[in-house]
Amino acid sequence: MKALYCQQNSPGEEVTFVFQERENLHPTRDNDVKVQVRACALSWIDTKLLSEMKMEKELLPVGREISGIVLEVGRKVSFFQPDDEVVGILPLDSEESGLCEVVLVHEHYLVRKPEKVCWVEAAGTVRDGVRAYTALHYLSQVSPGKSVLVMDGASPFGTITIQLAQHRGAKVISTAYSLEDKQFLERLRPAVARVIDVSNGKIDVAESCLEETGGLGVDIVVDAGVKLYSAEDELTSKSQLLPHKHDIITLLGVGGHWITTERNLQLDPPDSHSLFLKGATVSFLNDEIWNLSNIQQGKYLCILEDIMEKLSSSVFRPQLDEPIPLYEAKVSMEIVQKNQARKRQVIQF
Repeated sequence: MKALYCQQNSPGEEVTFVFQERENLHPTRDNDVKVQVRACALSWIDTKLLSEMKMEKELLPVGREISGIVLEVGRKVSFFQPDDEVVGILPLDSEESGLCEVVLVHEHYLVRKPEKVCWVEAAGTVRDGVRAYTALHYLSQVSPGKSVLVMDGASPFGTITIQLAQHRGAKVISTAYSLEDKQFLERLRPAVARVIDVSNGKIDVAESCLEETGGLGVDIVVDAGVKLYSAEDELTSKSQLLPHKHDIITLLGVGGHWITTERNLQLDPPDSHSLFLKGATVSFLNDEIWNLSNIQQGKYLCILEDIMEKLSSSVFRPQLDEPIPLYEAKVSMEIVQKNQARKRQVIQF
């Protein structure tokens, strides 16, 4: 069987993706589940995090969000039996590539896939669902009547976050990075309270949010990156669309929660003082924490089950591209690794 792997030749170099003929699977261990993969979603590989966690390898397996059919179970497996339909996320240190016909997975990384949910939707929603739950339920407490600002709401993660916040009764504001994104967000049902088009750089996000909330500020902000420096220091065109960290602090309400994906966020004393005066918090969104520590494995499995239930009941309507055949996986993964895919890419077997 062939599987896709990521190869990093030397530090600082761009990674390359290669298909490798893999050896036969080792025998199924006590808690292992052998899964015939039917779909696998592609996600950006965080080589820096893997390096920091001492998980570097010459060949990194590619593809972790999988859905498929159980072929065989270990003798101590209690959750599943052959022919069950399952979905899950392979752990960060997994030796298995999800872009392979058959994989071995510990039973505690899988949940049952609802019958009415298709393979592609299950694999394509599970990671964004975990990120949305982590942001809105564990790093903040979304509840009816709260206001939530979702940056880049037309992204796959942004779309699921908007839908989860609305399902919990929150009022949602979102930013759009292009006219297409704005039109997509305006078509969402239930409707987003306000779509802020930042593509021309003329609209002030903080001012728009304060206007929408009657000057009180937003309760929860989920960013998609922030501008850390002044405009002349920013090099990429995308960074020009990001809000400045001062804008986010300005639009946060009293007791607000700022959930950031910016791992290198630097807060100066005036920033900290503003947050102190508001009693606001800053939390860092790292969805790998569930797999890096098994202490909350039960909660993690409950999240996965709830994501599938909401997908089955159409609460979640994911942003998926057309299913991609396995022979195009290498090209698609290169696009994903360069952050050039605007919809979730899913390989269908």
